[in-house]
Amino acid sequence: MLENTCRACRGADGDIVLDLGHQPACDYFPARDVPGPDPVYPLRLWLCSNCGLAQLVDDPTGPEEPRGAEPAALVEQAADAVGRVAAAGLLRPGARVVEYGSPHGGSWSGLLAERGASIAAADDELADVVLDCFGMMHSADQAAAVAERAARVAPGGVLLLQYHSLATILRLGQWTSLRHGHYAYYSATALAAMLAGVGFSMRSAWHFDLYGGTVLVAAARDRDTAPAVDSSVRTILADEQRLQVRDPERVRDLQVIAERSAQAVHDWLASRRDAGSVAFGYGAASRAVALLCRAGIHSTLLPAVADASPGKQGRRMPGTDIPVVSPQVMVAARPASVLVFLSDLMSEVRTSIPQIEAAGGRWVDIDIVTAMTQPT
Repeated sequence: MLENTCRACRGADGDIVLDLGHQPACDYFPARDVPGPDPVYPLRLWLCSNCGLAQLVDDPTGPEEPRGAEPAALVEQAADAVGRVAAAGLLRPGARVVEYGSPHGGSWSGLLAERGASIAAADDELADVVLDCFGMMHSADQAAAVAERAARVAPGGVLLLQYHSLATILRLGQWTSLRHGHYAYYSATALAAMLAGVGFSMRSAWHFDLYGGTVLVAAARDRDTAPAVDSSVRTILADEQRLQVRDPERVRDLQVIAERSAQAVHDWLASRRDAGSVAFGYGAASRAVALLCRAGIHSTLLPAVADASPGKQGRRMPGTDIPVVSPQVMVAARPASVLVFLSDLMSEVRTSIPQIEAAGGRWVDIDIVTAMTQPT
């Protein structure tokens, strides 16, 4: 029986809800000429029975990922979010802001400065707005991470936390969201418990389409203001209750989807190869790593994955012999199909790389290939 302690509440009761076996580190992109096999590590998701936080069981890897190109969808969502926060009166001119960003990029500091905010410099300086955009999930100690952020909030200030929703992961079967280095997968239900532990309550929430469904919550210290939760928070909590985000059997649906979708992608690529049709991939993202490895896909099925990040070009996908190439190399190969591993990139790549469709090729959304794999 697994012995585990929750990263947030320190509870010991919970369930393994997704086990992807041994996988290479999702942020380790070896140089193309470095021979394998690559080191592999357990990749398992555990659901705490006490607070409901979904989390990595263990992670012996270290961050090494080359910085990726920032997707236009992420930039647009950040601008939208800052606008909504300002419209809610939470970002007044002159407000001091502390930003905890993701190691993958995506800072809001420029957008905040344009609205008259000042960025706090010292690590111990209090701020009117403490912002975490996809950053806290990278902390192994979730209790310490939320406590640190709460401690930086000045009296009367607000804590803003943005996260990829566990409800979205369940609704869309996004099992590839599980990766080394991402320790926590939040529901609003679990996050409310974490915030309560540091004397905060959620007051407002905003939903965005990024990654299929992300949430930005605004929380305030209970002793600063009357703890009133608006309808946006109540709606998200009610939706999560319907989805049963705390039910291990419901979350275990991801295991079934993982097996079915991996097979679906393998079969799709094999059918292209057997028909003599060249298919490339696009987006050397961490989410593609477990999918390619789980499906047993190598360069015989997928000759290359293109990516706009110069830091990833000349490397290969972890656990495979599939090279990462530039978009220019992909265009020159004139593939009949390009499988896009991140749906948020579809609109951007069709606009920025028109040569694919001009040459008769087509962009294929990974979600379309795996659409029929959800349990009924």
